Amino acid sequence: MSSTVSTSREFLPPATIGNYESPNFGASASFSQPDAYLNESDGTELLSLSWNQDYGCFAAGTSNGFRIYNCDPFKETFRRDLKSGGFKIVEMLFRCNILALVGGRSNSQYPPNKVLIWDDHQSRCIGEFAFRSEVHAVKLRRDRIVVVLEHKIYVYNFMDLKLLHQIATLANPRGLCCLSHHSNTFVLACQGLRRGQVRVEHFGLNMTKLINAHDSNIACFTLTLDGLLLATASTKGTLIRIFNTMDGTRLQEVRRGVDRAEIYSIALSPNVQWLATSSDRGTVHIFSLRVRVFGDDSASHPNAAQGMPLLHQNSSTSLDAFISPNPGANPGSSLSFMRGVLPKYFSSEWSFARFHLPEDTQFMVAFGSQNTVIVIGMDGSFYRASYDPVHGGEMLQREYVRFLKAESKTS
Repeated sequence: MSSTVSTSREFLPPATIGNYESPNFGASASFSQPDAYLNESDGTELLSLSWNQDYGCFAAGTSNGFRIYNCDPFKETFRRDLKSGGFKIVEMLFRCNILALVGGRSNSQYPPNKVLIWDDHQSRCIGEFAFRSEVHAVKLRRDRIVVVLEHKIYVYNFMDLKLLHQIATLANPRGLCCLSHHSNTFVLACQGLRRGQVRVEHFGLNMTKLINAHDSNIACFTLTLDGLLLATASTKGTLIRIFNTMDGTRLQEVRRGVDRAEIYSIALSPNVQWLATSSDRGTVHIFSLRVRVFGDDSASHPNAAQGMPLLHQNSSTSLDAFISPNPGANPGSSLSFMRGVLPKYFSSEWSFARFHLPEDTQFMVAFGSQNTVIVIGMDGSFYRASYDPVHGGEMLQREYVRFLKAESKTS
């Protein structure tokens, strides 16, 4: 399959890059100037939501364009509304002016098989990828662009849009893929070629690790910012597992519930002390992690927690290097002493804290500052809730905003 890439960067010579679904260079496309702001009463629909890399902002793809919101304090930063249609994927690059955009099916100018690299400061497209099949996700680092299709993932260099890697995957309609964002390491996690398998690429170490995480298909996963730890959930949605990505060791397993659920998101706190998950059951669960936190004051200096584990990547990967007691402990069953005799859920670690939301709405969760979580929903809602790091229990709602009042849907 063939495909093309365009760029407006003059130092790029025209070149052909092979006969597969990855591009050759050519002239740049232009991007329509934003129209006047549209009213909420015009039937604007929410097509997608996505966090930026540090969870301080999120992007909303709408049927008319896209909008960017700041989380703390909550406010709309800017919006771009277009006559040609909306965007089903809006991927931010931290807080800078570069965005990756993929049009929705109703977008007359930018179809869902094209990726635009958009410079909002210059109000122009600086690169464009066109594929023969629909794009399911785009992930950005400061040095890489990752495009996720149904059965393949392409990794490009950000500076010259050169193809660096391509990875074959199991059918991936969810667009599952995540990246590390520490400057000293590049780790990519995606589906493998077997059900329940996660493939972890340590590009800096030229190492691939295949982790057989679940018996069922993978529904959701996330990496720590340094890429050293991986948290996964399957389509069954009852268990979340945490792995060491260096050797594939399972470090911890926590239980969301007994009944099947669709896991929408998993988040790890910057100091790797907490894990949060959201599902179609309408509850955000927080779990206490027993993963060692490196650095003297990782809560105050999250970069320490992100960077220090890198020192251990080429040395010990034993369990002792990763497991440590956490002041907050997940509750277990009173019958856990009979593990091996009773069903497995009697010896499970259950959630430490909970926050209740409307059921059957897709919510995404992330950690905020000072023992808070932030939640964004496909119904156009924003929540901030706090949890007690010692006693857990029910979380306290601190903030609620309806940022998009029109009818919302997933793309």
